[in-house]
Amino acid sequence: MRVCYLLDENLSPRLKSALHRLDDDIEVLRIGDSGAPALGTSDPDILLFLSASQRLLVTDNRSTIPDHLQEFHIDGKRSHWGVLWVRPDATIGDLTVDLHLIWRASEAEEWVDRSDWISF
Repeated sequence: MRVCYLLDENLSPRLKSALHRLDDDIEVLRIGDSGAPALGTSDPDILLFLSASQRLLVTDNRSTIPDHLQEFHIDGKRSHWGVLWVRPDATIGDLTVDLHLIWRASEAEEWVDRSDWISF
């Protein structure tokens, strides 16, 4: 199964546009989009959405998401489809290339309960 993305609301909407310019087949939603959680949705609800929709989260939220991820796994019964932490110095161009590479070269199942940093 191909990777599907959910972009955090704090990331530029230009990232979604840039990904679609590279390949319109990339499945990407941004918080606030139709079919995605609404703007201002709580982190625990975003994690539930990720689990249900099998989407990999791309975020620069390093202040609250880590604690919620830990709580999400406490019972050992829930999984998420991955989290990519955006480095502070990452550009839209760098992120677009990295996300496109991940989409082309990996399967969604490889990212279950995994976290990594981008840009690489």
